[in-house]
Amino acid sequence: MNEPIPVTRVVDHGTAKLMPDVDRERAWLLTVDGAPQSYVDLDEPTHLEFEYARRLGHVLDTVAEPGRALDVLHLGGGALTLPRYLAATRPGSRQDVVEADRGLLELVAEHLPLPEGSGVALHAADARAWLEAAPDGSVDVLLADVFGGSRVPAHLTSVAYAREAGRVLRHGGVYAANLADAAPFAFLRSQLATFATVFAELALIAEPGVLRGRRFGNAVLVAAHRPVDVAALVRLTAADAFPARVEHGPGLRDFTGGARPVRDEDAVPSPEPPDGAFGIG
Repeated sequence: MNEPIPVTRVVDHGTAKLMPDVDRERAWLLTVDGAPQSYVDLDEPTHLEFEYARRLGHVLDTVAEPGRALDVLHLGGGALTLPRYLAATRPGSRQDVVEADRGLLELVAEHLPLPEGSGVALHAADARAWLEAAPDGSVDVLLADVFGGSRVPAHLTSVAYAREAGRVLRHGGVYAANLADAAPFAFLRSQLATFATVFAELALIAEPGVLRGRRFGNAVLVAAHRPVDVAALVRLTAADAFPARVEHGPGLRDFTGGARPVRDEDAVPSPEPPDGAFGIG
């Protein structure tokens, strides 16, 4: 049997590499310009290697009763880790994946194809433009994991963007986003203030060391029009190899402090990670 070999290709927004995992037979790491983007195990799609992906998986697990099919819009594609996870855990789900980098989509479709009948449709488009054209109340879950290189693009951080997300979600729907920041958390706090203008319920999932300002890291923002199942999220995230904390209610309002919502004209990308923040070990 031939050993899998790395694949390198110049895509629309950088140089993508697919590197096989020597410890798992059909598992791959996707990087773009050296920044890790996705990890996929083709034989075990429920395996979520990255901690932030596991936390987004926990959100997906708690938005409805186990196994119930959902309509999901993914902003950001990568190697389609979470669409594969959802297709395995909630068969029959209808999923749309919007990825700005057509070349990246083609690379992933060629080397890491989706299983037949996955219910996943791929679209090469700008995330905000697609969201603005989407029908009202058309999805149960909206997952945002969009990074231009290693930064969240500015046009996906404003009140106008949050309003579009709220419009496209059904009343019981949930928005979840992968964000990254470090103390003093100007970006993260501004995102909480921004989404609080649209959604009644917010939660934030992150490692305690990140929230205490000890290092740069990922945080998952959860927003909904109805109460979030915080108890279930606390239980699931506490059982992870690297346990996370779930902030909500008064504690989250204290964390947000006096941060102001972001207007389109003032929007900036998330901060540049320090060297080695997301290095490949």
